[in-house]
Amino acid sequence: MSQTPGGSPEEAPPPYFNISPDEALAELEAPVGTADFGRIAETCARGRADLVARGHEGTGARRLRLFSTWEITKYLIPVAPAHFRRVLRANPDLPQGASETVGGAKWFTLDEVLRLRAHFAAEGSRAKEYRPYRPEGLPAKVCAVANFKGGVGKTSMAAHLAMSAALDGYRVLVIDLDSQGSMTSIFGGGVASEWDTVFPLVARDYALGLRAENQRRVDRGDPPLPLDETLTEALTRSSADVIRKTHWPNIDLIGAQLNLYWAEFQIPVWRMSLRGWKLWEALSNALQRDGVLDAYDIVILDTPPALGYLTINGLTAADILLVPMGASFLEFDSTGRFFDMLHSTFLSIEEGENVAARALGRPEIHFEWDAVRAVITRYDAGQQAELAGLMQAYLGRALSPWRQDFTALVGQASEQVNGIYEADYRDFNRDTYARGRLTFDQTYALFKRLLLASWRRDEIEARAEAEARSRKESA
Repeated sequence: MSQTPGGSPEEAPPPYFNISPDEALAELEAPVGTADFGRIAETCARGRADLVARGHEGTGARRLRLFSTWEITKYLIPVAPAHFRRVLRANPDLPQGASETVGGAKWFTLDEVLRLRAHFAAEGSRAKEYRPYRPEGLPAKVCAVANFKGGVGKTSMAAHLAMSAALDGYRVLVIDLDSQGSMTSIFGGGVASEWDTVFPLVARDYALGLRAENQRRVDRGDPPLPLDETLTEALTRSSADVIRKTHWPNIDLIGAQLNLYWAEFQIPVWRMSLRGWKLWEALSNALQRDGVLDAYDIVILDTPPALGYLTINGLTAADILLVPMGASFLEFDSTGRFFDMLHSTFLSIEEGENVAARALGRPEIHFEWDAVRAVITRYDAGQQAELAGLMQAYLGRALSPWRQDFTALVGQASEQVNGIYEADYRDFNRDTYARGRLTFDQTYALFKRLLLASWRRDEIEARAEAEARSRKESA
C-alpha cells in the first residue's frame, strides 16, 4: 500500500481521509461464499502443517533438544559441575553425554538426565533434593489453566508448566481440551479424529450412566433407552486408547482437534436424555476409573477460551486453577466476569443437585479447589506497573504477586512452535537466556508451591484419618 502523501506524520492527513470509492472497489475481490471458507481453511491447514513441521526430523517425529553439562548442573540436578564430571568418570555405566567437537562440552538427552538424577538421588547427599517431593499413596494433582479471554498466554502457560514439571522430574500428562489444538501442536501430536481426544472418555461416562439407568428401567419393567453406535463404541475405549507419547520422555498427551468442538453440542443433548447424568464429572470420572491419577504425578489441562461443557469438566477435575490475565483494564474486567460466571455456574449445579440430595437424604455436593490463583502474564513493568498494583490491591491473595514478564524468548519459541524450555540457549548469550528463562522458572515456582502445599495438606489429613481409624479399631 502506498504511503499517504505529506511530510511528517503530524503534517500528513489521516489515512482514512479522501479514500476513493472507485479505487477501493478496484481493490475489492468478488463476494466470498461458503466454498471460499473451505479453500482458506485448506490453505491454512497446509501452512500450519509446514510450520508445525519445523524442528521435526525427516520421519516427522519431533525431537527434544539436548542439555549441556552447564544447563544440567544449573537448572536440573543440584550439583557443582566439577562434582558432576567426577561422578561420570567414576561411573562409566552412567550416560556420558556426547560432544559436538573434540574436547567440547558434553550434551545429554532428557532420558539420560533422568537416569543421572535417579543415580544422584540414590547415591548423592541426603541434604539435597534430587527428586521433587511426591507423597506416596496419593493421586496426581490436576491443574487447569483457564480464562475465557483469548490472548492472555493460557496455552503458553500450560505448556511451560508441563515442561518445567518434566524437567523437575515429574511424570506429566497434558490434556488439550481446546478444539483449536494449539497445545497439541506444541507437543507435536497428530490427532486424526475426535476419537483420539477426550471425546470418547466423556461419551463412555454417559454410556455407563445410560447402561446403569437401563438396568433400573428393566428392573421396573420399563423399556430401555437406546444405546447408539457412538455410545457402544465409546464403551470399548479408555484413557489408554487416547494417551500418546510426545518427544518429551516424561510428558504424555491427550490431544485435540477441530471435531472435539462437537462435544459442546452433544453433551447437553445427552444431559437432556439422562437428567441423572452428572456431565461435569465425566472427565474426572475417566481419570479415576482408568488409573490415570496413579500413573502420573501431574495432569495439566489446557481449556478452551470459553466457559463451555469441556471447560466445566476440566475445572471440576482440577485441584489447582490458574487464571492467566494481562495487566489491562479490559483483561481485568473480562477476568472478573470469568470468575462471576464460575460462581454462577457451579452455584447453580450445587443448588440443583442438593435439592434432590436433601430430598433423598444423600450427602450434598460442594465444589472445592486446593488453590486458585490469577497470574499476570506478558507483563511490561515500564508500562503496566501502576495498573498491576491496583489489580493486586483489589484481588489480594487471589492474584499472585509474581508477574510473568514478556521476553524475547517468547517470540522465538512461538515462531518455532516450541516452548521456552525447548529453545537452545546457544541462540542467545547465557545471561540473556538466564534472564529470559527466569520469568518462566518463577511462574513454575509459584505453581510448585501450590502443588507441594496441597499434597502436604492431603498427606497430613490422610495420616490423621489413618490414625483415627487405628484408634477406633483398637478401642
